[in-house]
Amino acid sequence: GIPSGVFNVVTASRERAAEVGEVLSTSPLIRKLSFTGSTAVGKLLMAQSASTVKRVSLELGGCAPLIVFADADVDIAVRESVAGKFRNSGQTCVCPNRYHSL
Repeated sequence: GIPSGVFNVVTASRERAAEVGEVLSTSPLIRKLSFTGSTAVGKLLMAQSASTVKRVSLELGGCAPLIVFADADVDIAVRESVAGKFRNSGQTCVCPNRYHSL
């Protein structure tokens, strides 16, 4: 395992998310911040983290389309779509969020 305190996950209600984010991003005790979510929130967290020159990892956007063309093998398309959606628990910028068939 890893030593206690090395890996921490903090959750918050939608109503308190901004407050919690600001505390984490401006605290000199926290050396790295990782966030998956909207570009607007990512920009805010990066700006707030700059005051402590904190390392920041951001996965932003979340509108990754998956396109299935008419001549595609549907069984493979479905299998790979499911695998892609759940890659890293759905927490990467390439996990499909919109599906289109042409």
